[in-house]
Amino acid sequence: MTVTSRAEWPLYEVFVRGKRGLNHVHVGSLHAADDAMAVLHARDVYTRRNEGVSIWVVRSDDITASSPDEKDPMFAPSGDKVYRHPTFYEIPADVPHM
Repeated sequence: MTVTSRAEWPLYEVFVRGKRGLNHVHVGSLHAADDAMAVLHARDVYTRRNEGVSIWVVRSDDITASSPDEKDPMFAPSGDKVYRHPTFYEIPADVPHM
């Protein structure tokens, strides 16, 4: 078993869901020795006032993201597909979080 110092712990990104039915929101980052420790540290750091009902932690080096500089070529193809936009029907008032 290899023991690593705190300086070598991986970086985790933390996402918290505030209420049932809402999306998880990125709230910050932290270092932890493993996944279980990351969840516990995230709970202690980011939900001290009972803000969350669910926590996700993801190792930062496991995230792949597009660059904001690639916005136009990345998202332009969906602009001409109007059928994907919710403009052809009305959303009932009793449907939450839409």
